[in-house]
Amino acid sequence: VSQSLGHHIANDSIRDWVLDKRDGQPFEATPYDVSIIGDYNIGGDAWSSRILLEEMGLRVVSQWSGDGTLAEIEKTPKVKLNLLHCYRSMNYISRHMEEKYGIPWLEYNFFGPTKIAESLRAIAGHFDDTIKEGAERVIAKYQPMMEAVIAKYKPRLQGKTVMLYVGGLRPRHVIGAYEDLGMKVIGTGYEFAHNDDYDRTIKEMGNATLLYDDATGFELEEFIKRIKPDLVGSGIKEKYVFQKMGIPLRQMHSWDYSGPYHGYDGFAIFARDMDMAISNPCWSKQTPPWKKLPEAAETSELKKVA
Repeated sequence: VSQSLGHHIANDSIRDWVLDKRDGQPFEATPYDVSIIGDYNIGGDAWSSRILLEEMGLRVVSQWSGDGTLAEIEKTPKVKLNLLHCYRSMNYISRHMEEKYGIPWLEYNFFGPTKIAESLRAIAGHFDDTIKEGAERVIAKYQPMMEAVIAKYKPRLQGKTVMLYVGGLRPRHVIGAYEDLGMKVIGTGYEFAHNDDYDRTIKEMGNATLLYDDATGFELEEFIKRIKPDLVGSGIKEKYVFQKMGIPLRQMHSWDYSGPYHGYDGFAIFARDMDMAISNPCWSKQTPPWKKLPEAAETSELKKVA
């Protein structure tokens, strides 16, 4: 869990050297001040989240650390609610602010319309009827768009299976987005998770989902060979191995330089990208080098020499 330890050390550094620098200084507060914690703005994700929060009537005072500033971070102890996206990397600082400043925190999930609606309502539950009505207004506004996206892509993706192996929050947070498209996650796991990450993940999983922790490259290949997913969501280390095996892979660390995937607009991009990966006809034409017949492999090598 070395990467997670790095997160913890970084959280402690912010606690010790940054957060108390504005204690006692004036701040024009509102009843609707929130902070986005643990969003790294991959592909513009933090902006997509911020749009929805502001549309429902909240004021985002700070966002950590994607597109954030030091001045914003210093203001975080003034907010009414911390909204935690990546639990693994920043639950430490969220718990500290709850203990020292009395700021509650809430883990939210803006992947896919089902989870977005659940999260918006959970967030609104911490505020008055103005924000609760704002949440319902936002959900209703984007519902026709979501229905159109699902109507377009679900017939092509219904029943397709996915295997995930990522870090942070994605092995559980994106499950709902795949399910909104009729897909099924049949394997998921983390590279640097703790027990409480798996406690949260199990609630999102279906029966008989393969669950693994810190798998080696060899183990992951064996899992792929046995459960035969239609799509893999993982990182750059795994990408080319599985593509050579004829299995499409989307990078779920960087969104394969696409995105955003958060929010309602992001779900449309997510659906398009998953369809684009799975529906590409090239995968059925692939023959991994290790599956080629000896004669074919020898002929191929002779052509290279020639």
